[in-house]
Amino acid sequence: MKFTKKTHSCVRLEKDGRTLVIDPGGFSEEDAAVGADAILITHEHPDHFDEGRLRAGLEANPEARVWTLRAVAEKLSAAFPGRVRTVGHGDTFTAAGFDVQVHGELHAVIHPDIPRITNVGYLIDGGTVFHPGDALTVPDRPVETLMLPVMAPWNKIAEVIDYVREVKPRRAYDIHDGLLTDVARPIYDNQIGALGGTEHLRLGSGTSAEL
Repeated sequence: MKFTKKTHSCVRLEKDGRTLVIDPGGFSEEDAAVGADAILITHEHPDHFDEGRLRAGLEANPEARVWTLRAVAEKLSAAFPGRVRTVGHGDTFTAAGFDVQVHGELHAVIHPDIPRITNVGYLIDGGTVFHPGDALTVPDRPVETLMLPVMAPWNKIAEVIDYVREVKPRRAYDIHDGLLTDVARPIYDNQIGALGGTEHLRLGSGTSAEL
């Protein structure tokens, strides 16, 4: 499959002429969801879910469908009846020809005083790709390519490195990097690459790789 990195946590996967987009949020490109046959949303935070971007994708392709948790589905279902599916941990489904398994239930802790919301991760095609959203969820099966949230208000680099070690993917690509400055990127590259125990990779927004 072809993997294209979009800004921040949004990724685009293409296989057999069909396209799956995950987390076209407010930091991603305006047309991040346009051209998608299926869209997956991990949680309701605006850097992962932007209603305008999602609507643009659904309006551009009347056959496009969305899979997401209840908090997001409730905001879209009335406008797009029959096109929005609610999912939770343990669910499996097929979206745009991709086999998807749902892993995880809660967003990582930002601060003890901030209530935790629901967050789900998506394991694609039996472990070819795993996108955890805003959590350090470890799937119950091997992962080839981990979408790695490298910089967020809820994590630190030691946790990121330990997460890579625990998942043990064949490779890890940076996501959730919209807040990471160019000055800091070499530090993250060096430390995760040296200590994570796997191939650590980074793509610029709009660039692609074959998985």
